[in-house]
Amino acid sequence: MGEERWNQSGGFWLLPGFRYERSLRGASFFCHAATHKLHTDGVLMYQQVPLVQIDGLNLVQTKAILNYIAEKYSLYGKDLKERVMIEMYSEGLADCMEMIMMLPFKKPQEKEAHLNTIQGKATSRYFPVYEKALSGSQYLVGDKLSRADVHLMEATLMLEELFPTILSTFPNLKAFQERMRGLPTISKFLQPGSQRKPQPDDIYVKTVFEVLKIQIP
Repeated sequence: MGEERWNQSGGFWLLPGFRYERSLRGASFFCHAATHKLHTDGVLMYQQVPLVQIDGLNLVQTKAILNYIAEKYSLYGKDLKERVMIEMYSEGLADCMEMIMMLPFKKPQEKEAHLNTIQGKATSRYFPVYEKALSGSQYLVGDKLSRADVHLMEATLMLEELFPTILSTFPNLKAFQERMRGLPTISKFLQPGSQRKPQPDDIYVKTVFEVLKIQIP
């Protein structure tokens, strides 16, 4: 299996589920920072990242990339009805994770209020949906792993890093996370030194502003 190359603004946020989808198949990938050469070569369709180079294609736009990976590795359901459920669950998780994505860009005096918003919405709006879906089922959709499960795993881990006890009142989500941790490729991916990225810090924020040529406030 050939190595895949993907490009974003130096970090982990634009394609949070991509690394997990690839790790499920034990595949390797190469990540590099956005460069001027990509712009001049005309590789970036809309002159912006993320970019994934796979199967001779230059894929852009996060949703298109994730859908391609999910289809390629059979993480996209068996029919149209399953696919639309996978999309709905995945889009909800994207909305939830977007709140986390914005945290490092908040001013210091705004961060506590934003953390409260994240925790409140996660536990009242999003987690109850997935807790119910996992009642009596190992997976969110159908009888096999899908892209939605991959995103749910990542979301629960990210939220636990911010709020260590957040799953304490969601037993189905906790059990789901433990099952996912038990998958050999996911277990390996979660080990120190893997290709999983830590949550962004001030250096990451500075890099994003530099890549996107935005003046730091």
